[in-house]
Amino acid sequence: RTSFLTTKWDLVEWLADPGKKNRLYIIMKTYMARSEDIEKKWYIIDANGKTVGRLATRIANILRGKGKPEFTPHADMGDFVIVINADKVNFTGKKWNQKTYYWHTPYPGGLKSITAEKLLKEKPEEILKKAVWGMLPKTKWQKRLIKRLKVYRDGAHPHKAQNPHVLEV
Repeated sequence: RTSFLTTKWDLVEWLADPGKKNRLYIIMKTYMARSEDIEKKWYIIDANGKTVGRLATRIANILRGKGKPEFTPHADMGDFVIVINADKVNFTGKKWNQKTYYWHTPYPGGLKSITAEKLLKEKPEEILKKAVWGMLPKTKWQKRLIKRLKVYRDGAHPHKAQNPHVLEV
């Protein structure tokens, strides 16, 4: 016979009786968040003087929604992130000259590369996007999450209507 305890007094009575050999079953309900129930917020991050890897880690966690208490891995919990001043990010050490980004064209011998220093001059937004892309889970959510990341070269952005919250990193 099993006992179902409904009040704390039932639990006290059950614990006080050492002769009972019944097993205790406490019914608990686990909250599972759904994507539809979550309100998406907008955050703005100033990348001026920030280290790329540390900043990308924080952005990836916000995009996934891992900072929320109701985080559920299989649900879309993440928020939108606006990054300004992407051309003023930092790397540690000699990564400006040593870090190389590779891509491949569909032609024979089409392996192309560019250093971080040259990429910063041409497309500074891509440095942060590539860093965050590598930190997102390699699932069907990856493309959906990266679309919520808006990176801008300077301090201007067209998302004033969303009333983004300034986030200190």
